[in-house]
Amino acid sequence: MKLRLSFILLFFFLFQNVDAQENKRSLGHQDYDAWETIKSKQISNDGKWVSLEISLQDGDGRLELIEGSSKKKKASFPRLSHAVFSSDSDWMIGLIQPEKDSIRKLKLDKVKKEDFPKDSLLLLELKSGEKTKIPDIIGFKLPKKEKRWFAYHQSMMAALDSSAHKPESKEEKTFDLKVQEFGTDRTYSFTKVLDYGFSDNGERMYLVKKELDTIAASISLTILHLESGQSIMPIDNLTSYKFPVFSSEGNQFAILASQTAPEEELKSYQLLLLDVKDELRVLKEVPKVPEHNISKHFSPAFSGSGKFLFFGWQPMPKDYPYLKDTTILEEERVEVDIWGWQDKEIQPMQIKNLKNKEKESNLAIYHIATDEIIDLGESNSNQVHFNRFKKGDWVIKRDNSPYRRNYSWDIQSGEDLSRVNLNTGEVELLKENLIGRPRISPAGKYVYWYNAPDSSWKAIDLKSKVEIELTAEIEDFFYNQLHDSPSLPGSYGNAGWTTDDQYFLVYGQYHIWKVNPLQTHKAKNITKGESENDHMTYRLVNLDTEQDHYEVNKEMVLSGFDQETKSSGYFLGDWEGNKQPEELVFGKANYSGLKVSEDNSHYIYQKSTFKDSPNVFYTNATFRKQQQLSEINPQQSRIKWGEVELVDFLSNDGDPMKGLLFKPENFDPQKKYPMMVYFYERRSDALHHYYSPVPSASIINIPYFVSNDYLVFVPDIKYKVGLPGPSAFDCIVPGVQAMIAKGFVDKENIGIQGQSWGGYQVAYIITQTNMFKAAGAGAPVVNMTSAYGGIRWGSGMSRMFQYEQTQSRIGGTLWEKPSHYIENSPLFFTDRVETPTLIMHNDQDGAVPWYQGIEFFMALKRNNVPSWLLVYNGEDHNLKERKNKKDLSIRLSQFFDHYLKGAKAPLWMTEGIPAIEKGKTLKYELSEND
Repeated sequence: MKLRLSFILLFFFLFQNVDAQENKRSLGHQDYDAWETIKSKQISNDGKWVSLEISLQDGDGRLELIEGSSKKKKASFPRLSHAVFSSDSDWMIGLIQPEKDSIRKLKLDKVKKEDFPKDSLLLLELKSGEKTKIPDIIGFKLPKKEKRWFAYHQSMMAALDSSAHKPESKEEKTFDLKVQEFGTDRTYSFTKVLDYGFSDNGERMYLVKKELDTIAASISLTILHLESGQSIMPIDNLTSYKFPVFSSEGNQFAILASQTAPEEELKSYQLLLLDVKDELRVLKEVPKVPEHNISKHFSPAFSGSGKFLFFGWQPMPKDYPYLKDTTILEEERVEVDIWGWQDKEIQPMQIKNLKNKEKESNLAIYHIATDEIIDLGESNSNQVHFNRFKKGDWVIKRDNSPYRRNYSWDIQSGEDLSRVNLNTGEVELLKENLIGRPRISPAGKYVYWYNAPDSSWKAIDLKSKVEIELTAEIEDFFYNQLHDSPSLPGSYGNAGWTTDDQYFLVYGQYHIWKVNPLQTHKAKNITKGESENDHMTYRLVNLDTEQDHYEVNKEMVLSGFDQETKSSGYFLGDWEGNKQPEELVFGKANYSGLKVSEDNSHYIYQKSTFKDSPNVFYTNATFRKQQQLSEINPQQSRIKWGEVELVDFLSNDGDPMKGLLFKPENFDPQKKYPMMVYFYERRSDALHHYYSPVPSASIINIPYFVSNDYLVFVPDIKYKVGLPGPSAFDCIVPGVQAMIAKGFVDKENIGIQGQSWGGYQVAYIITQTNMFKAAGAGAPVVNMTSAYGGIRWGSGMSRMFQYEQTQSRIGGTLWEKPSHYIENSPLFFTDRVETPTLIMHNDQDGAVPWYQGIEFFMALKRNNVPSWLLVYNGEDHNLKERKNKKDLSIRLSQFFDHYLKGAKAPLWMTEGIPAIEKGKTLKYELSEND
């Protein structure tokens, strides 16, 4: 009887499983909106609570709160976001947003934005589950570090007007503010508040308020001591303010303030400092500097020690008689851009950077203890660089102006490096024409950089000016071994420094080296141990984002990535390098986002594969047991998904190459499948990457095509300088042939698609072979001779550098290598193309001039090749607007389904959309005559 019952249950289970498999459907474009991602994750300081903010691509998300030790203790809060735990781990606070459908309906009804429903504040006591909900919230804040207090503002109302007062944008409205301590009844309430904020340690806060008198409105500043409730109002007659900031210890405060009459066009700012004795100091000018103003564009900043206060100044605006000439009518004024060969930046770059240039400030230092201001002379805000927390007695100045003129074609041009003494203001040159990106070590003792010309790391002792070869005596590769462009190779990076700049932590190809800058010959590989596994790449994981260095008395946590199998995970390292890294969690998956509780008792991280969404896992410090906390995208179980495998092939040059082959669910090797080919440089490391079904910004969505019974092949590409087109051909085509040789690819129905650099290669390849039945080329460069002299309008840069040094890989000027430019340009061989082609190139493309897409389309049209050009109005290189992404996704799938699956063509392909019909129809409907 028991045997019979077991047999029945087994049969029932198998039947249910088969039925579920048969009822699975393919992904549709309607599925995008409901797909979930984990937008943020937090773990409480005691490690007991985890919050997960889960968002939909388009719709209302939710926040899940889990008590880590018991997955069953889970609560879900619809539309809750920006959640934060209190420092004592007893409370959680966050914003509940209105329903998106409700907001959409109000928009359709033309309701004014100010009449939309507001957010609500949720305050949750974690142990009891007691909730407090506060409506009509505009926003809330907590201290950065010690989260004992919180503040929220609501009931925003228009500020009182004055006929003489025209407020600045940030001062147009006031609000009511309440400040509250978690778990107590201690509160402070304020009205007519313009701005507020906490010190990092949560001991004090500032309040900027609107004050009224019988004449006009004015602005006051209040500093509140939260514990005692005492407050001081150091000033109450301001008309404008900017950049309030506490020192790192919270015992000093600075702000830019103006008392200039509101009607005055040019505002004069002063720097106010409230020192450790709560005494107000007013800085109005920099001594011995000609006419100038305190800069309103540079935020004052305290040094980490609190000894120095950095601020900016600007010369008085220059007078231009032509500009001030009131006898000239506006329509008579000349508007012309003059491009000068001697200019350090070409006009488009100058125009793109105009606002930054207007904000550029010279720097000065206020020595708080001695009440002395020191000017840094010709050093401006774009040239002076600090370490993260502004520690030490030195900063550096990086000046590329002597070499800037060459930047249009030489992006690895040098810069002059100087040290700046913060005690004296003295600026002293250290190196000329340095090629690298120098930075200051956390304790401020060294300036260090990767020296690209000799692929080594160097440093200079800022006190002694002694130059140090950090890696010269280390037998390892510190430059990218896969570098294949005509530029100096980049590095593998570095992890930073240990406490007090004792050791520099630098990455080799696979391992991490610990280098004492005073004893570089004793550099130690701290991740190899006794292992001979030299295809595992180790990197340090920074678990304390508030620290700017590593402490060797704490555990060393590493990420590990196997370059051969693409498996990954986390490891426990040894600072002395005597032990092989100890595996914590590792496998055929992508591990990411590791976080640890403040008490180091528990960790959270995400784990994903091509099949599995990046869900969150919870574990203790031993990592012996991992508990899955989230289960996003349960709807995927009802959808055909597929699988991916790492494949090998040989290029035409005989180089061993890798690629990714995505196969449909229930793949049958006896069947023939249509195949899409997509590529961009090297992608095989993403074997375990999870691709969400999303509407396309420019490229095919791999899960969508795989779910709809396509194979998708993504080959790696190895380039030869001067031959970018042939290099792509020599990897992609033999890779496709290797997949065909497996026996399940329908070689008559293969498509190819790429965007930008990939779009160029698609265009090139279809001039060389008719292997592909249909092609999609997004933002392709097809004429390198015209593109070479073009502009990247997003940055204002000339495109010359791309061909001479970087991705386009020609390795010389148009005059040095004219044949290379022509032979690699698809446009000159378009008469060979027989492949139907879909192009997307948008009219506001800031990377590739959109006339390249037009040149390609017109050449195809002239040669009677079936072709279509999609131009999304106002869109950039990749689509930004979701409505346009959805539209492109539909058109991509319809185009390839028609050519590779024999589906009927949509009307937009057979009839087009004439200009007179633009915006009136989309013509997704399928043609009846096809």
